[in-house]
Amino acid sequence: MASADPRDMRPDPRRYRQIADEVRGLIASGAIASAGPAPTVGELAGRHGCARQTAARALRVLADEGLLVRYPGFGYYVARPRP
Repeated sequence: MASADPRDMRPDPRRYRQIADEVRGLIASGAIASAGPAPTVGELAGRHGCARQTAARALRVLADEGLLVRYPGFGYYVARPRP
């Protein structure tokens, strides 16, 4: 009986990038208003059928880029544009 290759069981490392790209597009198009709430980790995980950690990583990437701001206990919000 052959055992499964552990590499086949790992999550797709690009999934969080795809999610980040989607949210980045929503921000760029204005679908999410400046200073408005970003989709929640739960919403993104449900929509993409992925783990909450994957969705959270996507939001952290956007926060690191300065597109989102995290308010602990409240979630992520679109950063206001800099003058």
